[in-house]
Formats: sequence, structure tokens, C-alpha cells
Amino acid sequence: MGGGINGAGIARDAVGRGLSVVLCEQGDLAGYTSSASTKLIHGGLRYLEYYEFRLVREALFERERLLESAPHIIWPLRFILPHEKGIRPAWFVRVGLFLYDNLAPRKKLPGTETIKLTRHPAGQALKPGFDTAFMYSDCWVEDSRMVALNALDASERGADIRVRTKLTTARRDGEIWVATLQDVNTGETTEVRARALVNAGGPFVADVLNSKLGLNTQKNVRLVKGSHIVVPKLFDTKEAFILQNTDKRIVFAIPYQEKFTLVGTTDIPVESIPDKKVAIDDHEVQYLCDVVNHFFKREVTPADVVWTYSGVRPLFDDGSKSASAVTRDYVFDLDGAPGQAPVLSIFGGKITTFRKLAEHALEELKAYFPAMKPAWTETAKMPGGDMPDADFDRFFAGVKSRWPFLPEGLAHRLSRAYGTRIEELIGSAKSMADLGEDFGGGLMAAEVDYLVRREWARSAEDILWRRSKLGLHVPADAVQKIDAYINKRNVTAVAAQ
Repeated sequence: MGGGINGAGIARDAVGRGLSVVLCEQGDLAGYTSSASTKLIHGGLRYLEYYEFRLVREALFERERLLESAPHIIWPLRFILPHEKGIRPAWFVRVGLFLYDNLAPRKKLPGTETIKLTRHPAGQALKPGFDTAFMYSDCWVEDSRMVALNALDASERGADIRVRTKLTTARRDGEIWVATLQDVNTGETTEVRARALVNAGGPFVADVLNSKLGLNTQKNVRLVKGSHIVVPKLFDTKEAFILQNTDKRIVFAIPYQEKFTLVGTTDIPVESIPDKKVAIDDHEVQYLCDVVNHFFKREVTPADVVWTYSGVRPLFDDGSKSASAVTRDYVFDLDGAPGQAPVLSIFGGKITTFRKLAEHALEELKAYFPAMKPAWTETAKMPGGDMPDADFDRFFAGVKSRWPFLPEGLAHRLSRAYGTRIEELIGSAKSMADLGEDFGGGLMAAEVDYLVRREWARSAEDILWRRSKLGLHVPADAVQKIDAYINKRNVTAVAAQ
């Protein structure tokens, strides 16, 4: 249950071990928390401050593995940390970065260096007074595409992926769960019998246990809202910035889609989850603008914000007073007495550690599936990531050579989004006209067709804000046109059956 990064990752791992898998998601894949991240594959530098060495070490190992497995949607990114007296001493930051560089092996990413902002190009964007900075490595990830690719891999290995399908109830029948699933569009219900349930409901994990399964748990989820703003680009350099605020929190400013800067995140405790998606409030917008304006010459106001997004992080409640101090590590809750069908609930987790979390989850269930095959995902490629030596630049050069009619910007975006699967998307096209209707922003009908056919996209929102992230680049009427095209496509497909 749950079509976020943890649910999709567990489904992929489980079906690859020979288990029969059904994944149900009441909305779209990555429709809630997993598409609302800061879009980083990182160890979590600030987690060292809270002594989360196990989590940071695991995340740093995973950073290398994921970079190798999905070089199309993950790539290296250098971060500049301007030093400011009075927040954290320079020696303290250096020690943290030394640990960050050495807690796990680095194969492709360069280590930390100290730079003088008065001489480095990145310093030109900052206000006077910032002299020294530390530069270190992490990675960018297209977060919701990572979820879709996990689901795609799971499906191709035999998993049954059901979006817009909610769990209404589930009851134990001895060693079997009998679950009722409902299509949210048609209302049609089906019954699924399962040897075990995995509750990867994210922010809804406790609700699933209480209202759907009728169970209680001693473990609680801590709901923390994280919000981001997107503004016209603040700097021209390719590096990102990690900014220390006076409240000891950190805020990222990251190059975003060439024209913009992504700024975030906040940490706001919330008591419950609204029926609709959470949204940023005026206080959060001003907070992020204030952090930006403290550091950058190009100041921003709330009126400059072109887009915002928010998500609720389902963190394990470890009793911390501060939302920023709550552990980002994951915790499992396994409910099932001898002779009973088990349910494994996932509390916490982050995109960087999803693969290892899935391995650990399957280990928890191993006693119930003695014939389960061994772990396999450590060296497995994600769909589209099977390019020689994980060399994206070489692969992209091949794309340009093979399909010279593609404008370079479009060729690059499609190569990044789909990797080696770009061939299926383009098909036999010999010109741009062969790719069908142009919805603007480089989104062609052939891409829409691919996303509906292969990646469970059902609406313009699915495509513009999760699968392609082109929402900021299309005309105002694109949503209506895409939805109409998808509806017509679906009607035609039904009529042909």
C-alpha cells in the first residue's frame, strides 16, 4: 500500500525476489510526499549534527549506488556553504565535512575544498562580507521519476501496479489477509488475498493501521511540512548553495530548469493531514525570502515567487522537541502473532535510502516467505539507466547523432528523463512532425502517449508536475489540451477493444 518511493521500491525488490506483488495507490505515483522533496540524493550533512552517523553512512553508500544505477535522472552537484561567524564555528563545519567525505567510499564525486568567495565566480552572487566557503559534493535527482521508474521496473518483472486505487478494508483470515481495493474513478471493488501486507502509506501510515486494518501500534508518526519556493534564478553558476540561517536550520538554493532557483525547505509541525494537498503559507514564503535576501545580492519578495510546493514528511516520532531535530531514519513496525498474516508498517525514510529500506523490509518478512530469493537491487540498473559505464554525456552524444531532428534542448531533456528508453518514446519518428501535437514547452504527443501507456499517467497534472516537470514551461491552456487529448486517446482505445 502506497505509491511513493518506499512503496514502489519495496514492490520492485519483492517481485524481483520471486514474490507475487500488488501495489495500490489511491492517487498518482509520487503524488504526495515523494514529489515534494528538495530533489537531492545526499548523505544529509546536517544529520551529523544530531549524531545520526548510521543514517548518514548508509545514505552516502546509497548515493554512489544510485548514481551508478540511474545516471540519467541522477547527476553530481557541487554545493557551496558560505561561512558566517556566529552560527557554526569554521572548525566544526570542517570536521563535519571531513566525516562526510570519509564515512563511505567515493568513486565519482570530488571531495571538499575551501574556496575564497572573493576569487571564486560563485562569490559574485553573494552580498559583501562572505569571504570563505566550503564546497562539497552530493547529487540531484528527479524525485518523482525515480518513483515511476521503480514502479515500471516492478511492473516489467510481474508486479500489478494499481493507481487511483484505494484500500478500503483488510481483515485477517488466519495466515492470509483479505483486502478490498476500490477504483476511485469507477467505484468498482476487487478482493485481493495476500500472505503479507506492507503499509508504506507515508503520512497516512497510522491512518491505514487504525481505520483500514483496525490495528493500533506503539510507534507514532511525526508529521512535518516542508515547503519550497521557485524564483527567477539568483545566480549564474552551476553550483548550488547551502545556507546557514540564524535559527541553525539550513536552506538550499539550487539551480532549477535553467531559468529558476529552487529554495527550501521549511520544517513546520502539523497535527493532521488535510483532505487536499498541503500548501505553503505566507510565513513560510517570507522565511525563505528572508534567508535568500540575507545572502544574495539579487533580493526576492513573495511577489517574485513563480511556483511553490509542499509535502508532509512522515517522520518517526522519536520525542524530539524541534521538528528539525526529528530523526530522518526509518523504523519498521511488524504486527503479526504466530499463525497470523503479518503487516509491516514503514515509519520515516528518505529518497536516498529507499533501496536499502526495501532490502531491510524484505528481511523483516523473510520468515514468512522462506523461498524468497536473495537481495538483488544493489547493482541493478533502473529502467533507462543501462548506458555503458553510466556515462550520460556519451549517451547523449549518441542521441543527438541518431535523432538529429530533435532540438538540442529537447534531446537533452528526453535523454535525462528516459535514458535508454528514449528509443521506445521516439519510435520510428523521422521528424518533429512525426512526434505528434506540440503542447508547448517541448511536450509532444508521443511523450504523452508513452507516459500514459508505460508510466500510469492519467492527467495533465501527472505529466506536467510529476513525470516531466514541465509545468513552468507550457502555455496556460496546455492543461486543458492535454486532458482532452488523454480523454480522447482513452475513448479511442476502449472503442478499439
